[in-house]
Amino acid sequence: MLSTALQMTLIIATVIVGVALVGFLGFRIVRSNRDLGSDADKATFETLHQVSVAAPHLAKGLTPEGAAKASKHLRELLACAALVITDNASVLAIDGALPESHGRGTALELAATALSTKRTQVKRAEGTDIVCAPIMVGDTPVGTVCAYIPRAGAAFVRAVAEVAAWVAAQVGLAELDASRALLMEAEVRALRAQISPHFIYNSLNAIASFINTDPARARELVVEFADFTRYSFRRHGDFTTLAEELQAIDRYLLLEKARFGDRIRVSLSIAPEVLSTAIPFLSLQPLVENAVRHGLESKPGGGKITLSASDSGEYALITVEDDGVGIDPVALASVLAGTTESIHVGLRNVDVRLRQVYGDAHGLVIDTAPGAGTLITMRIPKFRPGVVPGSPKNAPNGV
Repeated sequence: MLSTALQMTLIIATVIVGVALVGFLGFRIVRSNRDLGSDADKATFETLHQVSVAAPHLAKGLTPEGAAKASKHLRELLACAALVITDNASVLAIDGALPESHGRGTALELAATALSTKRTQVKRAEGTDIVCAPIMVGDTPVGTVCAYIPRAGAAFVRAVAEVAAWVAAQVGLAELDASRALLMEAEVRALRAQISPHFIYNSLNAIASFINTDPARARELVVEFADFTRYSFRRHGDFTTLAEELQAIDRYLLLEKARFGDRIRVSLSIAPEVLSTAIPFLSLQPLVENAVRHGLESKPGGGKITLSASDSGEYALITVEDDGVGIDPVALASVLAGTTESIHVGLRNVDVRLRQVYGDAHGLVIDTAPGAGTLITMRIPKFRPGVVPGSPKNAPNGV
């Protein structure tokens, strides 16, 4: 049996360890609270957290699915009993339990008033107040945020209005993204329209010229023409691979050489490791077409087009060079700025699309002068579908 002295020693040691442990935990807790700052700082952090987790759910606009997921975080932000999000005609989401006396119908009635007046509405009733603020995108009401609380003071009414304004900002960003996508689609249509009349007419004439003299060549050109136009007018995907675009360019050049013969000479230097690089659809072919139509077609004796693609770290460096008639730099600057109409509209469309997708640092770099030919350089980030080096801005989800 342990002696009394030893027992006392163990008891004292246990007490000392316990006091030290409590003191250590107390120090950690106090230190943690100090790290978080004041109560106002903690409230700010909590607010930022709730809006940051709610924002992704509104990335596609005011949808039932997104509103349902965002409403939970917005209710926690407002610390209210229930929260309702509506569009212009119906309830999109409800988080929390609505009181029996003020159900979905009451929320819709108050929302209708907020939408028509474009002002925050407050309905006071026994035990519960409802605050309903319009979601305004510009001057247009697109929905409402309605919060239920036992008693709504002026600060709470203001808070609901601010939450509605934040939701409006997210919806506005979603609409901006949708507009940007439509603009890019319209620009691709413009490139297709540019290809259609001139190229199709001349290609069919070239094919017709071989029907009697070389039927086999005519059949080959018909197949190439069909494949090229099928690629150019396809309706799926904003992106393609460099390899696929090069195949389309090869068909395009075969058809043009049927017209020009030896007046057009082509040199290729393509690094195999960049063939899988994803590039915006119809971003390289228009540059080659520009070289043919505006660089070599009007040059006596034709000339040479050099197309190269090389590995440059995180980027694929792609160039299209011709030794044709060149472009006046002042006129080119006006074309790229969109301040003048020009036969070089394809260059501007490609330049704008590259800047939209990758940022202003990735627009076309064009070196040219009258009589000195033209060198066009593209610097494209290399990635697998959904993986982009650096910023993920506007990254494609797939090819």
